Amino acid sequence: MNLRVLLLCAGLVVTHLLLHVALGLGKVAPDLAVVALLLASRALGSAGGAATGFVLGLLEDAFSVVSFGANVFAMSVVGALAARTRELFVGDSIPFLAVFLVLGKWGRDVLVWVVSDSGSRVPFSDFVLMESPLLALYAAAAGLVARLIFARGSLSR
Repeated sequence: MNLRVLLLCAGLVVTHLLLHVALGLGKVAPDLAVVALLLASRALGSAGGAATGFVLGLLEDAFSVVSFGANVFAMSVVGALAARTRELFVGDSIPFLAVFLVLGKWGRDVLVWVVSDSGSRVPFSDFVLMESPLLALYAAAAGLVARLIFARGSLSR
């Protein structure tokens, strides 16, 4: 992982915490922690992606009141799977990155929904099919803008 990617991911995590915890914006702000995880995982590999996902998931769960551990599990799985895309897809084109970020965020939301307590989650069709794809598009747009501004060039080296 080069210094540009490290600084970009650290900046995304700090910005995520400022928006979600300090300002309390919730779903109004994009999920930049997942964007940071996905970008870092392509540069780190499977073990590094899973470890990064574990740490970021633990950080997310520390500020959550329900279903402790759901974010740790989901972020670890997404980080490990995102790292595997480096062997399958070479390069970091904008269309690939857009689809990668959307599917990564949506996959994380689906995993969190599946392992969350059934009493505290909203119905499947409301969250996974309606709300989550829109949140994934929002996070992907924010991630693409951040990547284009701060980390020109390849992220996977």
